[in-house]
Amino acid sequence: MTTPALTADLPTLTTFAERVRTNIEQVIVGKRAAIDLLLVALLCGGHVLIEDVPGVGKTMLARALAVSLGLSFRRVQCTPDLLPNDLTGVSVYRPHEARFVFQPGPLFSHVVLVDEINRATPRTQSALLEAMGEGQVSVDGVTHVLPQPFLVLATQNPVEFEGTFPLPEAQLDRFFLRIRLGYPSPAEEVQMLTALAGEHPITNLTAVVAGEQVPTLQRAIYQVRVAPSLREYLVRLAQALRAHPDLALAMSPRATLALFRAGQAWAALAGRDYVLPDDYKALAGPVLGHRLLVRPAAALRGRTAEDVLAEVVARVELPLE
Repeated sequence: MTTPALTADLPTLTTFAERVRTNIEQVIVGKRAAIDLLLVALLCGGHVLIEDVPGVGKTMLARALAVSLGLSFRRVQCTPDLLPNDLTGVSVYRPHEARFVFQPGPLFSHVVLVDEINRATPRTQSALLEAMGEGQVSVDGVTHVLPQPFLVLATQNPVEFEGTFPLPEAQLDRFFLRIRLGYPSPAEEVQMLTALAGEHPITNLTAVVAGEQVPTLQRAIYQVRVAPSLREYLVRLAQALRAHPDLALAMSPRATLALFRAGQAWAALAGRDYVLPDDYKALAGPVLGHRLLVRPAAALRGRTAEDVLAEVVARVELPLE
């Protein structure tokens, strides 16, 4: 019996991504950029915060991804009375066996949609930290390893605040990137209505790849080269954000590494084995925007994290080689 390769080659990764992208687009119309960002997070082993208004396809995007990969999918609707054990699982006593048996919660799935995460209490939100950071959960002093690949897609409504608990900065920093779907264009909305004239496309969607390949493909992006000048650019960008007077919280070392790794995945999806300066420019918003905290005085002047980030990205010189 032959031993499988520890890493896949980049053409295999590109073919894998194209199949998944094409399959999802049967359900999600006109959102290729968001789908590509989702694939970037998947290939980097990161998690995604989807921040958008209701009804734009957040849940359908998560379902379509899980089905396309042939992986298990669970959806959790967050409410203020949701408890940590409702996510992680609970130990149940079985009298006829005279012992406690662990019953896994919805986190024991490959793709987990945590809907309206900011409606859960901070105690419940914190139950996600170990799962997202370590790929495991601890219940009653026992550590349980989660299935791999493991992807958390959390959603929140940016325009509704009553009865919500804003995510703390430490938890926002755990999300690899943030995406927004936005409303479709008129042509895309017509296309959507045409596709939904009969049965919903999600009902006939099938797996097009083997999701078990993902851990191998995640290692394949290590083959993508990042020039020393681009590594220095990322550090200069981090330093410029940390020194900006309008920011109370800037780019953490975890964010620097996330942007570095996202560039590798973005290049691999484009069929390249090297990162371009423009790759990091395109990814700065999704990877860094949710990690920055504007000072109250600057916010009163109308400054937003996106404004500060755009200003710094435009100012820090990109390597031209």
